[in-house]
Amino acid sequence: MGDKIKEVFYSLCHSDFVSESYRQLLIKIFCFLAILSIIPVSAAFVEEAGKNVRVGITDNNFQNVLRQQVVVYATAESDICDKDGKSLLHVEPNTDIQVTNLLSGMEVIVGGLGATLNEFNIVCKSGQLGVRGLKRKGKQALYGGMFEFVQEKEHRGFYLVNVIDLEEYLKGVVPNEMPVRFGLEALKAQAVAARNYVLTPRTQAYDEFNVVDSVASQVYFGANTEEDLATRAVMETNGIVALYNHEPILTLYSSTAGGYTESYSNSFSDNLTGVFPSVPKPYLTAVPDKENFGMLDTEEKAKEFYSSKIPSFDIESPYYRWQKEWGVGELENILKKTLVAQSKTGFINPAFRENDTLGKIKDIKVMKRGPSGKVMELDLMTSKGCYRISKELVIRRVFQKDGISLPSANVIFEKKLDNMGNITDITAYGGGFGHGVGMSQFGAGYMATKLHQPYYNILRHYYKGISLGTTPVSIIGKEVEQNFWAPVGRAHIVIIGPSAPKINVMINGKTHELSVNRPFFQKETKIDISRLIEDGQNKILFYPSYLPMKVYIELVESYNTNTNKNLINNEESDR
Repeated sequence: MGDKIKEVFYSLCHSDFVSESYRQLLIKIFCFLAILSIIPVSAAFVEEAGKNVRVGITDNNFQNVLRQQVVVYATAESDICDKDGKSLLHVEPNTDIQVTNLLSGMEVIVGGLGATLNEFNIVCKSGQLGVRGLKRKGKQALYGGMFEFVQEKEHRGFYLVNVIDLEEYLKGVVPNEMPVRFGLEALKAQAVAARNYVLTPRTQAYDEFNVVDSVASQVYFGANTEEDLATRAVMETNGIVALYNHEPILTLYSSTAGGYTESYSNSFSDNLTGVFPSVPKPYLTAVPDKENFGMLDTEEKAKEFYSSKIPSFDIESPYYRWQKEWGVGELENILKKTLVAQSKTGFINPAFRENDTLGKIKDIKVMKRGPSGKVMELDLMTSKGCYRISKELVIRRVFQKDGISLPSANVIFEKKLDNMGNITDITAYGGGFGHGVGMSQFGAGYMATKLHQPYYNILRHYYKGISLGTTPVSIIGKEVEQNFWAPVGRAHIVIIGPSAPKINVMINGKTHELSVNRPFFQKETKIDISRLIEDGQNKILFYPSYLPMKVYIELVESYNTNTNKNLINNEESDR
């Protein structure tokens, strides 16, 4: 019945015999029916993404986010406000505000006077907020936005949360996640990846905030560590995210892929079920830096690749290739501890318990590799049994050296034997640093500085099948404003879901009524607005719709598909 109703509405809305006022009435009726689910609407329409990010601030060791006491201050006049924004106390610049956890709330002491509060904020409109004794990059930590104090549910402590505009947050992330020497275009790629990451994190461990300020999420050191070039990169990608199938993607990235990134499913377990390998993500697939690398899923191919320095985008990384060595007794002592700790993850079978006997190492045999050569499963064989170890992070943490995990799971194990055939030494040859999924930061730097690739080419190399644009938003019954930077002055409006024959927008201060040349219930359409936008910063206001549709801006840029060939040519000319 739904399809028949759709056909009737389509024919009426596009009939030359229907007046504009009657057409608008029909659209309103359709919207009402859609909301009541009388007419099925297939898309789950996304609300407008908030402009603020909530960041949990950790201690100097980037370990603890739950606090018992903290002293904060503002560099200019500030206010202590309740959760509704009402000022409770005006505070002079550089005045200490001590907050202590209590079972009954949080004790706040300013100038010798105290009060017990539940949730509250500290707002400094013309300055920055600091935490006494907290350092970032050897400097006093300072933050824009506001501080929010949220007590943990069981009152075991409280969280210090920096609530800050998304773009301002990124200015404190990009130069701390990527060296500015990697160049503007690499920094732009990092800005987009970081923007995506905070909007669609892989996991959110806390209800009270979106991300933490450490490598557990992405590194955010605040306003005192901003760099001009990184700030420019944020500004010149303003509002832009990476999209797949009209949704922001999970933009995982790591320091060094080693010349070949890995598929998401081969590196991570499923968030909901815990199963490994996880469900694939089509935009996070294994990508070689050169097409002729081929699959590295056998021992022979992995050994050939990771025991030599084959030129690739990552070649300038200090972790491009690495080596670790153990005496057999040394490694056995390490494994007695790491196997116990990592058995708690559920990815060691059988689990190794505190009082279990390991025995002597007889062999380390890789059972499964991904296309990049990343170890997915291996068997540790000892005189007391065989342990199947799965998942790249678990493998890295099991085979530690001097208390440090392996840089990556792109690794080959070689054994040295005595005259009796017993193992005496073990050497691990490997490449890369981190999980190796998505963008390689050193690779992005190489592509930007050596191959002179724009940021969108870098992103398209590492995230397959993506488009770049603003966050898709619903405009049903509300206006939505979006700011975006168009690097080459070309863009489309993308409409997803049922649409009226026309859409009303304001672009850079001028109102436009744009025709939607497609059937009423067609899933998607694009309207070229290149003639209406400018190179650089643009602003669009979508006027309310009576229809449940999503809209966003999609950038149109030239993408050089010969990136791998350019690498080869560049290397030959460099010689």
